[in-house]
Amino acid sequence: MKRLLWVLPAVLLLAACAAQGAPSSAGSGQAFGSAATDGAVGIAKSGVAVGAPPQTSETGSNGVPVPQAFDPTRSIILTANVAMKATDPWATADKAQAVATDLGGDVIGLNESGTKDDRVASLTLRVPSAQFTEALRRLRALDADVTSSTVNGQDVSDQFVDLKARLAAKQAEEDRYNALLGRAATVDEILKVDAALSNVRTQIEQLQGQVNSINSRTQFSTITVSVSPAIVQVGTPSGTWDPSKTVAQAFATLAAVLRGFADATIWLLVFGWIPLVALALVLILTRGRRVARTTA
Repeated sequence: MKRLLWVLPAVLLLAACAAQGAPSSAGSGQAFGSAATDGAVGIAKSGVAVGAPPQTSETGSNGVPVPQAFDPTRSIILTANVAMKATDPWATADKAQAVATDLGGDVIGLNESGTKDDRVASLTLRVPSAQFTEALRRLRALDADVTSSTVNGQDVSDQFVDLKARLAAKQAEEDRYNALLGRAATVDEILKVDAALSNVRTQIEQLQGQVNSINSRTQFSTITVSVSPAIVQVGTPSGTWDPSKTVAQAFATLAAVLRGFADATIWLLVFGWIPLVALALVLILTRGRRVARTTA
């Protein structure tokens, strides 16, 4: 009986401690959850997303925007056209070629024509698609004024996936025909299977060629650059009266008039004796006739 009296207070004490510990644990859990939530909210407010770096809009040295937002997971054929004016178009074309070769590309077309003061150049560059933006940035940093710039992207992802699926289906069909060819028992069966196999093989080569073409066009981008001569801006005459210009024009007119008189004098000295000789002959003939009449 005495033991029960000692055990009962101990049980009640343990129950009271457990009741106080439960709210404390719940409070600590809520505090931990609140801290985690606050941390998540702080990350959300900061605008930082894992795997998605912030996109910045860059601008070329000539003030023309350089494209940045191209999805690397898509199959995109990139092309660009850049027109610029330069003091020496041929020298600028040489620098543009150097840009392509430095980035692992090449020049697939070049046309230069014109005289010293009227030279023009047109070239087609091919650069790796990964260096497309860098190539445009370097071209616009050349010593020339960009007059126009166009960037085009053709998304061929769906077409590429479709071609690869058709190619895989035809390759599987080729494997089945090869298996049938191994089990063919008669010459007629062998000929039929071989004809079907040849047809499938032709289709596979055509599909493989299309896949390789798209893959090559997506791996390398094309940039067309045209360079024309820069036109020197001539100052327009102002509407104010300038006496010095009037004096200069007057002297120029006077010089032209005196030059005309001098030219006329020279012509008279060179050809003036001809009418004098003719007049002298006429006088001699007339006088001779008069003398003849007087004698008669």
